Amino acid sequence: MPDIPYTIKYHARARRVVISVHASGEVVVTLPARASLERAETFVQSRMPWIIKTQEKLKRKFEGKTPLRQSRKEYTELKGKALVFIRERIAIYNKHYGFAFGRISIRMQKSRWGSCSRAGNLNFNYKLLDLPLEIADYIVVHELCHLKEMNHGPRFWALVAETVPEHKKLRTILRSKYIHVS
Repeated sequence: MPDIPYTIKYHARARRVVISVHASGEVVVTLPARASLERAETFVQSRMPWIIKTQEKLKRKFEGKTPLRQSRKEYTELKGKALVFIRERIAIYNKHYGFAFGRISIRMQKSRWGSCSRAGNLNFNYKLLDLPLEIADYIVVHELCHLKEMNHGPRFWALVAETVPEHKKLRTILRSKYIHVS
């Protein structure tokens, strides 16, 4: 068996050993608070074929895609800049739509670019700063349009198309080229 490095994390509420393989290929083992390191090593060795298979699968899946940063320090440094940027983009597009909304929040999310709550709050990932402007604008418009249509039905896409007619192409580029790295 190959010797694969892994990171160990203890979690107070964990009840069992859990292995996760991140998009970067990093292996993380989460242990209950009182579990021994030997327990982690035994579990990793027993799951080695799955780990290798998963790493290879992720490598193929993300080959040629651009990884985006994901660190707490970078998030803290860029959160304010991202908020200014998102507010500017919302102001531009909301001149057309005129939607009322609650607060705008910038978050450090692993799997979402943005979201819109039923209360009308808009949430965006700080990593929008790393995207090309037209793709970031698509995400902003997408979430703005959820203020009126909380679904992905035909009326929602018609709203998006009012200001981003090439939304299908941009969505395809976003999904095929950019990944979150945790």
